[in-house]
Amino acid sequence: MGFTRLDTDIQAEEYYVSEEKRLEGNPLQKLWMEYTDSSETFSAGIWQSDKGKWKIRYSEEEYCHILEGISLITEEGKEPIRVTAGDRFVISAGFQGSWEVVEL
Repeated sequence: MGFTRLDTDIQAEEYYVSEEKRLEGNPLQKLWMEYTDSSETFSAGIWQSDKGKWKIRYSEEEYCHILEGISLITEEGKEPIRVTAGDRFVISAGFQGSWEVVEL
């Protein structure tokens, strides 16, 4: 137990979506990993992506808070869900589909 102040002065890790996951474009993504627990099962950070679309498959629960832009998240066999700045949601482990950034 304890208190951990999140690190706000960290360098972003930059990467591209792997070729086998890409559906449209080749978006550059950035991750500012602010915290990871000692078991490496919980982490917190900020993520950013250029426009594009890619396959997603979650093996963990993920909390998201959209700070800016517009994305379409589509679960396989379902209609896209539009998320915009201010939206907060959880994606459950086992979720499969696609994530598309349509506006930065």
